[in-house]
Amino acid sequence: MCRIMKKLGEAELEIMQVVWNENHPLTSNYILKQLQGRRKWKLSTLMTSLSRLSDKGYLSCDRSTGSNLYTFMISENEYRTKESRHFLEKLYNNSIQNMVATLYHNQELDTDDIKELRDFLDELKEAEQ
Repeated sequence: MCRIMKKLGEAELEIMQVVWNENHPLTSNYILKQLQGRRKWKLSTLMTSLSRLSDKGYLSCDRSTGSNLYTFMISENEYRTKESRHFLEKLYNNSIQNMVATLYHNQELDTDDIKELRDFLDELKEAEQ
């Protein structure tokens, strides 16, 4: 993953989640309908955001069908990986151990969370062997 991604704002992330969830080209009207209840947007507001996401390289817009069809250019997994790495670097000096220690010492992780994490890591280790 060497391409540089610009950070998504909260509203942009909500739009991208709609696009990622469907995993096929979507119309702006479909996206607007999926955002109802979360955003009170007019179509023109959404179109501005879709254009911005296109400019940032997150979406492509196919205009050949008579209606604009939007498809993601950056996958959800690619975005999550980049944002997770950035988060760790910025807040925890690139250390997962520092992050877990902070959460544990501030009682944001309980015994069940630690067990779940330990089980998950054991499963990953077993899958490698």
